[in-house]
Amino acid sequence: MSQSDALPAQSKPSGQLDKKKSIILGVIGVAALILIFVKVIPQIGSYSQALDSLKSMAVPAFIAVIVSVVVYLAVYGLPYMAAAPGLRFWRAQQVNQAAFTISNGLPAGGAVGLAVQYGMLTTFDVAPTAATAAITAVSIWSSFISLGFPILGVIALTAAGAKNSYTWLGLLGLGILIAVVVIFVLVMRSESLARGVGRLGEAIVHPLGRVIKPLAKVELVGPLSRFRADMYALLKQRWGKLTMTQMLVSITQFLILYVALRGIQGWDKPGTSIIAAFAAFGISQIMLMVPITPGGLGTVDALMITILVSVGASKGDATAADLVWRACSYVPQIIIGVIALVTWSRKAGQKFAVVKG
Repeated sequence: MSQSDALPAQSKPSGQLDKKKSIILGVIGVAALILIFVKVIPQIGSYSQALDSLKSMAVPAFIAVIVSVVVYLAVYGLPYMAAAPGLRFWRAQQVNQAAFTISNGLPAGGAVGLAVQYGMLTTFDVAPTAATAAITAVSIWSSFISLGFPILGVIALTAAGAKNSYTWLGLLGLGILIAVVVIFVLVMRSESLARGVGRLGEAIVHPLGRVIKPLAKVELVGPLSRFRADMYALLKQRWGKLTMTQMLVSITQFLILYVALRGIQGWDKPGTSIIAAFAAFGISQIMLMVPITPGGLGTVDALMITILVSVGASKGDATAADLVWRACSYVPQIIIGVIALVTWSRKAGQKFAVVKG
């Protein structure tokens, strides 16, 4: 019996939502989207020119985009196969695609998405604590990659010989990544260090309770200790595969952007280099850390278009490529996520009916 199997499911994700908070966040998110797509993007890109660029896109270019989307969708569930050994391909896809659909389709849907992931994994015969560990590991590694890509993007921009005015974003990502990794390593290194980090966190947070009352009662020692107990065995054995699969997801997502951009520009014509395109993609990932809209919708797009234009792409081509990338990254996943939820809910209902019977 593994360390995680011996533990009670104390950290089961909660699916409860504060309705008032959800409504407020939803209104803020919608307002932000309208502002970005109606006011901000037209100042850095061009929808009319984007439409013209899309109209000139050749059929082989469309086929290439479709192939890149299929590759991206195929690898999207792999992180859960890495985090939950024995989980089959389609089940891993169901878990990640359903969570994507809920998190990006509902205001403040992250909590519900976590709960659905937990429910799916447990009905797929993953032990409760192992399910919690898998969800946490995938989320953490996704954040690590998102923070690492801006650093790689700045390096790529420098390598492309472009004027680099985005170094501060790379440094911001590097600073946050170093801080997070240091805290993470300290927590994972030993039980005593985990408790020490928890006590330090409480000492920093509790005084803020004078302004934000809930912070005065935040308890970190116990949760960090349980977190370490749940995660230690999994990460010791699977960190390499987690890193590789999460990198693969991000790289194949970039592939959609690059194939779309070059298809719009024309493969037989000079266009944006793969290094410059990667720089735009990588640096823009820092906007995933801005929790205004789900999945960086709008915020990532605005920065990506700006950088693509700065490295030589026309406003129309940059805007069109971003819109194709965004649509291909969202629409197919939402559809697959809905299918995954429907098929899982039916099987889960049948399983629970058998158990009750």
